[in-house]
Amino acid sequence: MSPAVEEHARARIVSDAPHHRPVPVALRYDPAEDPLTVRFEFPGGNEWVFPRTLLEAGLRGPTRRGDVSVWPCGRAQTVLEFHSPDGVAVVQFDSSPLVRFLRHTYSVTPAPSGRA
Repeated sequence: MSPAVEEHARARIVSDAPHHRPVPVALRYDPAEDPLTVRFEFPGGNEWVFPRTLLEAGLRGPTRRGDVSVWPCGRAQTVLEFHSPDGVAVVQFDSSPLVRFLRHTYSVTPAPSGRA
């Protein structure tokens, strides 16, 4: 059985507030649970589960699947947008922790054949 991957990143909730505090986010991947998805867990028990391939594609260009959108923002930032019945949350990350997290997930469970 492949081990789970857990890493931590800091994100910024995009809003019109004048000051932004970093928000800790747990990035999780458990191939025993579902080898195709990743989990982003925010404070307060907010959790989003979405395809690992969506995160990978969103680091290179805008993409969306269901309630989650991902796109690069400049050379060093990535934005994730989460839609729910309660509204929309827009969250900005440094891209490097997301890339590192993806690399670790693919070292545990490689991409399907034909993917790089």
